[in-house]
Amino acid sequence: MLSRDDVYKELGIAPAWRLRDTASEARAPVCGWEQLSDAVAHCTRCRLAATRTQGVLGVGDREADWLVVGEAPGADEDRLGEPFVGKAGKLLDAMLASIGIARGDNVYITNVLKSRPPGNRDPEADEVAACMPYLLAQIDLVKPKLILALGRFAAQSLLATDAALGSLRGRVHSFQNIPLVVTYHPAYLLRNLPDKARAWEDLCLARRTIQRL
Repeated sequence: MLSRDDVYKELGIAPAWRLRDTASEARAPVCGWEQLSDAVAHCTRCRLAATRTQGVLGVGDREADWLVVGEAPGADEDRLGEPFVGKAGKLLDAMLASIGIARGDNVYITNVLKSRPPGNRDPEADEVAACMPYLLAQIDLVKPKLILALGRFAAQSLLATDAALGSLRGRVHSFQNIPLVVTYHPAYLLRNLPDKARAWEDLCLARRTIQRL
């Protein structure tokens, strides 16, 4: 996993926590949301830059306790520039509402990939690697108390594992000392309604975990 310094080196911007004593360092841009948003908007780190409409950074409370991480933008997200705005987004809103959370209020929502894969195909390893610095920078800026990983790709990317989703859910993991709970992606739940009960269990686990912090 990239270190904090590695993340900002990858993005070509200086981290806010680094003291800048020399004149040249003083002129280096400090990473904030404006720089990160601009970097995503103009990113050419992978082949998806050639096919996307726009980069999709994230949406919500930038000082939230909850960070929700999905897989990648879909067609609606690519068009509107906001994650989880289609049918899966409506289900995600309902899932969060079931544990007392409203979109934009104490929750920040993003994806591992910031660009839509053509035809909504699965992300490829080099695409995940290219986008990971952006996600790590978001985590560093938000400083969430808990991460909710939606679906196999988000879980595997954050936990650096190829384990199946079923073996990852139902317990609390740790990402850079932040509790992380894995559950199903809303798009999957739309096709597999019986697993909504298991997703509810995961949400309850996440809520209990954050209440104990």
